[in-house]
Amino acid sequence: MARTPSAVPDVLVPGLACVFCGINPGRVSAAAAAHFANPRNDFWRLLHDAGFTPRLYEPEQQHALPELGYGLTNAAYRTTPGSGDLRRGDFDQAEFEARIEAVSPRAVAFVGKEAYRGLWNERPELGPQERVIGRTGLFVLPSTSPANAAVSYAERLRWFAELRDWLVPVERQAVRALVLDADDRVLLVQFRRPIGDRTWWGSPGGGIDPGESHEAALRRELREEIGLEDFEIGPLLYEHVGRFPWAKVLYHQHNATYLVRVHAHEPAPTIDLDPEGVADVRWWSAGELSSSTERFAPPDLPERVRRLT
Repeated sequence: MARTPSAVPDVLVPGLACVFCGINPGRVSAAAAAHFANPRNDFWRLLHDAGFTPRLYEPEQQHALPELGYGLTNAAYRTTPGSGDLRRGDFDQAEFEARIEAVSPRAVAFVGKEAYRGLWNERPELGPQERVIGRTGLFVLPSTSPANAAVSYAERLRWFAELRDWLVPVERQAVRALVLDADDRVLLVQFRRPIGDRTWWGSPGGGIDPGESHEAALRRELREEIGLEDFEIGPLLYEHVGRFPWAKVLYHQHNATYLVRVHAHEPAPTIDLDPEGVADVRWWSAGELSSSTERFAPPDLPERVRRLT
């Protein structure tokens, strides 16, 4: 089905901190070709009062927002007199997720519960969500529409300020291992999102506890995740930074990956890996990696392994 053209243009570029998502264009916004253009809508005032913008922006200045790291879109594109006039078919979940993944912002903030519910047919609570889109976290704000008069301006402002604080990623240090056996197979773990069933493969490892050395953390993580106890830690192979949401928190994670060679090993986790989001552990040959259509983290992990074997 062809997408209904929007009377209000998306304001989207790659790498934004946050995209604010309304439910759909109303008639005032459609006439102005601008988001949240109804003068009785508090969106632009809340954006300024919560510290997102250095001054009060007018709706027609919407295209200046990316300079500050913010964007705008709608959950549904069809213009209606009110959001209650929308139909289920006005929401295209797959298209919306593809639209967001194409620019990969740090987060999407839904301005009103109905914008979120229209896409996934789930009634959310306000605040950060368990569901994510790729590497993008999701947050639900109160509606800024004049129809939401039951929620005070102070309460709406509180949620906008909470969003601004939440958008600052938690810095995390992590250590990982590329475990290679005598046949140059690599041992990888499969991670799974609790909502959305998205999976990817990465090297075993995890966060470094306060005061813990890289060696101590790596020995602990490999013992817990794959049951590996007796091994020598090889050289530091590479470092990479990952940005991702997990359990309603945005992380900026610095990963240090070391080489670990073993003759053979049968993975046997010593803890319950379900709370860690680990769904599987298995050995991969170089050929299996090169021909796989699975997702990997980092994305060029197969090539990094190939250079070692």
